Amino acid sequence: MKKCFLLMVALGSVCVASAQDSLRLLPSGLKLSGSADVYYKYNFNGNATDNKTSFTNSHNSFELGMVSLKLEHSFKNVSMVADVGFGKRAGEFSYNDAGKSEIAIKQLNISYAASDKVKFTIGSYATHVGYELVDAYANRNYSMSYMFSYGPFFHTGVKADFSLGNFSAMLGVFNPTDLKSASFTDHKYIGAQFAYVKDGPVKAYLNYIGGKDTFDIRNDQIDAVVTYAINSKFSLGYNGTYSTYSNDLGNWYGSALYLNYDPVEKFGLTFRTEYFSDKDKLKVFTSTDELANGGDVWSFTLSGNYRIGGFTLVPEFRLDHASEKIFSKKDLPKGQTANVLLAAIYKF
Repeated sequence: MKKCFLLMVALGSVCVASAQDSLRLLPSGLKLSGSADVYYKYNFNGNATDNKTSFTNSHNSFELGMVSLKLEHSFKNVSMVADVGFGKRAGEFSYNDAGKSEIAIKQLNISYAASDKVKFTIGSYATHVGYELVDAYANRNYSMSYMFSYGPFFHTGVKADFSLGNFSAMLGVFNPTDLKSASFTDHKYIGAQFAYVKDGPVKAYLNYIGGKDTFDIRNDQIDAVVTYAINSKFSLGYNGTYSTYSNDLGNWYGSALYLNYDPVEKFGLTFRTEYFSDKDKLKVFTSTDELANGGDVWSFTLSGNYRIGGFTLVPEFRLDHASEKIFSKKDLPKGQTANVLLAAIYKF
């Protein structure tokens, strides 16, 4: 027994030493992070088709969201980001990728800092447009807004970021929106951002993306985001966007207000109210062939955030009210829908 014990200790020492040697082989400056999310959702109209936004297309079902792994590395003035997602959320995010795989490269880019004021980046990155982000841990509401769902998800191209003291700016040239590869078209989009980022309670971002898509239709979108930290417990967020199309197709626009309250460190509440107008039937009302015109949607979402370390539990109630009967209950058209969900999110 004594010999067996000594052998186990020796083997354990070898394993520990090997693990330490492996860690030493990792390049300095490497950062590994990741996240995972799962949820359950129940729709009171009894169907999954009432969901008109991204990532929560389910009813009375436990669902897997996305597993993300992100590698970041820097050396002197050069850096790299590689961010990969696995799951239905990742598949919807990269819906244009061949094969519609549920494995997606969310971000892959390399940056060069020419100085402390100018940085150039080439590759693919999450859009600068909008308030919400693809990663569940980065949002206080689990379900997504209409503006996020029908705006751009990501861009692939080259951009320059400028640090201007209390302000920052970005200018970029990209493939058409949400395309990682665009050899079949010569069209390119222009993206830009001007932001007020001074340390303090208020931050503001003015965003633009525009160009001809793969159908030779020009699209221009202007977007604004403002955040205001009233104190340590209360904060506000606002997102407004306007998107217009050539060939007399029309436009869509939206506006959302986020009210955040954190009475204690471990718990917070967020109430999101959003108005989304689609009078020209470009997005939400596209499939309503029986309507001469489109309509609009008011959405109200209340989410709790219970936090322990990297874990967040999100109970949520959501009510969507449309000007036309775009929802349904037992095959009967309805003008509104409601659902509850419970999401679990972990980030490291």
